[in-house]
Amino acid sequence: MARSGAARKPARSLPPARLLAGVSGGRVEPAAELDRVIHERMRLGIVSALAVNQALSFKELKALLRASDGNLSVHARRLEEAGYVECRKSFEGRVPKTEYRLTPAGRRALERYLEHMEALISAVGKGKAEG
Repeated sequence: MARSGAARKPARSLPPARLLAGVSGGRVEPAAELDRVIHERMRLGIVSALAVNQALSFKELKALLRASDGNLSVHARRLEEAGYVECRKSFEGRVPKTEYRLTPAGRRALERYLEHMEALISAVGKGKAEG
């Protein structure tokens, strides 16, 4: 059993290499770096949820992603700073309401991210078939 406060083994990072953007004519082409803002699990969940909903409240996102208030706040703020998500605060009566929407830049970033992942999956699948 690990002691409380014991040093942890560092988490393995993703390879620093570039991901595959596409495979054309049997040739694999390098792509720009994967968008690290979206790649984080919680932020990918947020932009994915917003991509299929016009807007979602903080409460709705929290329930959908099973996130804590603090965790969701930190990740939503990072997406907002990147210009991928828009946050609007209002009141319903005396109750504060925070609503999030995906911006056009956020939608483009998600589309690029998904294209990168699809190309990577395709290239790995072709590599297995050839091996």
